[in-house]
Amino acid sequence: MARHPGSKPTLARVAELAGVSVSTASLAFSGAGPITAETRDKVLAAAEQLGYSGPNPLGRQLRSGRSGIVGVVIGDQPGRAFRDPVAVKVLDGLVDVLGTQGLGVLLIPGVQGRGTDGAPPTIDPLLETAAMDVGVLVWGALGEDPTLAALQRRGVPVVIGEGREVPGAPLVALDDRQGTAQAVRHLSDLGHTRVAEITLPLGNTERSGPIDTERLAQADRTPTRHRLAGVRDVLEPVISWETPASLVEHGRDAATEILGTWVPASERPTAIIAHSDLLAAGAVIAARELGLRVPADVSIAGFDGIDMPWLSPDVLTSVHQPLQAKGAALGRAVLGVLAGDEPTVTTLPVELVPGTTTGPPPGR
Repeated sequence: MARHPGSKPTLARVAELAGVSVSTASLAFSGAGPITAETRDKVLAAAEQLGYSGPNPLGRQLRSGRSGIVGVVIGDQPGRAFRDPVAVKVLDGLVDVLGTQGLGVLLIPGVQGRGTDGAPPTIDPLLETAAMDVGVLVWGALGEDPTLAALQRRGVPVVIGEGREVPGAPLVALDDRQGTAQAVRHLSDLGHTRVAEITLPLGNTERSGPIDTERLAQADRTPTRHRLAGVRDVLEPVISWETPASLVEHGRDAATEILGTWVPASERPTAIIAHSDLLAAGAVIAARELGLRVPADVSIAGFDGIDMPWLSPDVLTSVHQPLQAKGAALGRAVLGVLAGDEPTVTTLPVELVPGTTTGPPPGR
C-alpha cells in the first residue's frame, strides 16, 4: 500500500498495513508494553513505507497527563548563572540524564525584584503558568520560599538541590560543612589565626558588607549556612563579609575592603576562606592589586574545584565538589519522582585539593 499524494498517513493506516491493531501499533512507537521485537519491526516498516513519523507529541502528552518538561529554577538572574561555571556544570549533568529519557528542560529565573530597597521579591510568571511535570530547585529553598510555594500550590512535585529538606521531595545534598571545615583546618595547621571569610549571600536580598551577630542569625540559604558553620567548627573568623552573588567582582570588592581599608595593616588577616572559587579568585586579584603576595603575604582558599586557567600562575586551593555528578543526581531524582519512587536524600562527598594559594603566614 503506497502513500497517496496529498493524503496524510495515520496510525490507523500503519496498523492496517502491518496487520495489527491500532493499540499494538501505538505500543510500537511508545517503546514500552507487551509487544515482540518482530511485531515492532513490522509496524515501523509499515510506518516508513507510508511516511508516518509517529504519534502527535501533543496528543501523547494529553493522554499521559504529562508535558515532558522539567522546570529548572536556576536563581534570580539567568545571566549570572551562565557566568558561573558551577551552575553550567550542574546543568550539564542534569540535562544529560533528562535528555536520555526524552525530557525537555525549561530554565526559570525563580524570583524577580531581588534588590537592596527592601521590596519583597516577586516570582517569575513561568512558575505560575508554564507546563512542567517536575520542578527542580537547583540551589534549594529558603525558609519561606515563594518559588517553592508557587510550585506546591499548583501541585507540581519538586526536587531540591543543596537545600533544606522538604516533605515528600527528594534532596541532593553536599557535605559542604565538613569540606569547609577541612579547608579552614588546613589554614590553621599552616599557622594562620587571623582568618577572614567571604560569604555567599545569606538570604534573598543583595547585600555587601560585614556580618555581625544579628545578620549571622538571619542566614537562610542552606549552602551559606553550612559553610558558615564549617568555618566556625574550626575557628572564629576575624571578619566575615557578605557578597551579593558568587561572582569574581564581588570577591574582589570584599577582599579589597578586608585587606586594604577595613582593618589596620598590623591586624590584617593572613588568610581568607571564600565560600566559592569565583569569590576566592576575586580575592586573589584584589591581593595582587594591593601589592600583596599570594601566599607569602596572604593565603586564599575557595570552594567548588572549578578550572580557572586565567588565574595563572596561581592554582587555587579549593574544596572540590562533584559538579556534574550533582547535576546527574538531580536528574535521577527527577526520574524517580516521575516513576513514583519514594523520595530519598543523597549526600555527595567533597575533597580539599591544595594549590599554590595557601602557605604559612608571614614570619613563619
